[in-house]
Amino acid sequence: MATVSEGVHPAIRPAARRRREWLVPAGLILLSLIPVLAGAVRLGELTGGAPITDRNARFFDSPVPVVIHIVAVVVYSLLGAFQFAPSLRRGRRQWHRIAGRILIPAGLLSALSGLWMALFYALPPSDGLLLLVLRLIFGIAMTASIVLGIRAVIRRDFAGHGAWMTRAYAIALGAGTQALILIVPEVLSSPPDVTTRAVLMGGAWAINLAVAEYFIRKR
Repeated sequence: MATVSEGVHPAIRPAARRRREWLVPAGLILLSLIPVLAGAVRLGELTGGAPITDRNARFFDSPVPVVIHIVAVVVYSLLGAFQFAPSLRRGRRQWHRIAGRILIPAGLLSALSGLWMALFYALPPSDGLLLLVLRLIFGIAMTASIVLGIRAVIRRDFAGHGAWMTRAYAIALGAGTQALILIVPEVLSSPPDVTTRAVLMGGAWAINLAVAEYFIRKR
């Protein structure tokens, strides 16, 4: 005969599991809010006639790539978080497929527009050659991950598809982790120099990928 352990009614357990499964998407959305809000501020500058400075002049000179990048990142980061909810990914596969058809172009636009800006925008004072190289490496890695994810699903390798898409999403959320890391020296009134800033930002991408790999292996 089945017993109820620790006095918990069986009907409560599925509800508790449903709540727990939404913790990951909720956390990803919170992390996504940092680049989303930064993008909203940037769009406000471009549309509201903000003063042109050394930090934003390149966006005013060529606004189309940055606008595409911001819109694509917002769609990709927020909608992508829901792909990590098991009930939507497995129980509602039609929703998963429809969302995927939106996320793939959004992800590619995010990565390719980021690569374009890295290559053709003038470097701001706070950046340097090392950060440029890192942006190119991770932008190419994100693009390749999405392409490999598409290839995997065409071959009906769903485990491989999920793994590559998880890696791409981890790279896309690098901006959120970077903001959390860089806020510490800002609060301490000791902004990092160009090289240290690049190392910290590269470390944020590495942290995201390490966490992604952990969950891929665990899954």
